[in-house]
Amino acid sequence: MASYLKHVYWDLKDPIGRFNYWNAIWSRLPGKAGEVLRRHRISRYFAAAGNNLLIQQNVYFRGIHKLKVGNDVGLGIGSFLQASGGITLGDRVLLGPDVKIWSINHVFNDPDQPIVEQGYEYEEVVIGDDCWLGMSVIILPGVHLPPGCVVSAGSVVGKKSYPAWSILAGYPARVIGKRRMLSTPAL
Repeated sequence: MASYLKHVYWDLKDPIGRFNYWNAIWSRLPGKAGEVLRRHRISRYFAAAGNNLLIQQNVYFRGIHKLKVGNDVGLGIGSFLQASGGITLGDRVLLGPDVKIWSINHVFNDPDQPIVEQGYEYEEVVIGDDCWLGMSVIILPGVHLPPGCVVSAGSVVGKKSYPAWSILAGYPARVIGKRRMLSTPAL
């Protein structure tokens, strides 16, 4: 028991450790009161936060101090943002329920060394303005999603180039349509 209390003590001395304890409580509060409390309390830990942020229930963060969000951003129920490598969400970005955004990965280059001892790679994730990530989308480290993209539920988006205003789906995600033409032909 003494060892457990010692760990709690050291967690509470660290600002991020304190945040993790508070978020365990804040994330479970229901209704509009919970949304207001999360917006005002959790966004203080972000690197930057715009106006009209909506953080629904059971949203979890790691590396929250490297998370930047624009205006009118909605974080869906049960989402998990691993921002240790940096995550930037543009204006009017919507995350559906259970979206996972990861900006860190294990290094696994040396087969003679246990993976757990090889460290991590950190790669920033950027989600452009007006993007919508459907339910259970997974965004992998290093993804830069341009403005206007819609990602279909259950898709896994890897690090590659996608055109703006694309509709993406699948595992791995690929372009299946366009939301808007980028240029209109001259008449």
